[in-house]
Parts: sequence; C-alpha cells; structure tokens
Amino acid sequence: METISWQDFERVDLRAGTIVKVEDFPKARKPAYKLWIDLGSEIGIKQSSAQITKLYTKDDLLGKQILCVVNFPVKQIADFRSEVLTTGYVLDNGEVILSSPDFPVANGTRLA
Repeated sequence: METISWQDFERVDLRAGTIVKVEDFPKARKPAYKLWIDLGSEIGIKQSSAQITKLYTKDDLLGKQILCVVNFPVKQIADFRSEVLTTGYVLDNGEVILSSPDFPVANGTRLA
C-alpha cells in the first residue's frame, strides 16, 4: 500500500450531503441512478451517478445523508453530468454500500 501525506489527504474535499432527488438512469451502461445531492449553501445541489440499484431503491435513497468527493472534475456519463463522486464500499460481488455518517451533520460538513 502506498502511503500519502496529510497534505495529500487534505486535497480531497469530502463533504456530507443529503440526497434530495433520485431518478432511474436507463442510458447508463450499467444499472444506475441519477442523484441530486444537497451539499449545503456553499456548494449547493450537485448531481451524481451511482451504480447502486441492487442494494438501494429510490425510496431508500431519498433523504439519505452520504459522503461525496466534491473537487473531482465533472464526468460526462451518457447525457448526464456527474458533478461529485458518491463514495461507498465495494463488496466482493461488486455491489456498493454507500458511506454515510452515523449521526446527522449539516450538509456541506467536511470530513476531517
């Protein structure tokens, strides 16, 4: 495993956000949802695509607080602009469990 410095870690801007809108994403190559995530007043609502359709329903996701990388470049996926990276844990079978805080925090709170 490669080690990184504290300064390297600080360059990754990880923020808490709440999913406020979820749609199916039929144009994605692999089954996915389109997510709109409220990342607080400083960042606003950002879009993300997530391949999490096997473990989560749209109802499960609405209102769920998650952790996002907000300073990666925008990624075009089919006709959708994914503006933040939704983080999660990839299981051996390829499914993803979203990373989220144990207790509610203000949207936009930075992971330290």
